[in-house]
Amino acid sequence: MTIGRKGLDFGSGPSPVLAKILERDYGYDMDIYDLFYATEKVYQDRRYDLITSTEVVEHLADPLVFFKFARDHLREDGLLAVMTLFHPEEDEAILKSHYLRDMTHISFFSLKTMETVAALTGLEVVYSDHKRYTAFRKSL
Repeated sequence: MTIGRKGLDFGSGPSPVLAKILERDYGYDMDIYDLFYATEKVYQDRRYDLITSTEVVEHLADPLVFFKFARDHLREDGLLAVMTLFHPEEDEAILKSHYLRDMTHISFFSLKTMETVAALTGLEVVYSDHKRYTAFRKSL
């Protein structure tokens, strides 16, 4: 059941569960891209109503490139939904964080970081749970 909404699951991994749920339950026609598991750049010359990125941005050496990419591939009223665990505020908690111990995690975020990223890339934060989830739209 597609109702004309187009989505991209960026960093879908080996099993694009989120894309399947968005198709089945919410009527999105989903494209998937993953650097290792779905390498065809299906997003070229396409615009999306929704771009999702789940547990990806913390692995990027230059996350601003991704956020600019997402902005450029969103339709005017499209959403970018990003999931990454925000770093703890306290120094001791940061040192104990499993995110810090994973050597592939090279970028760390907080709500303030997401707001700064948004300002630098022509996006605006429209939702955050202050822990892990952030949604963005293009700035007007």
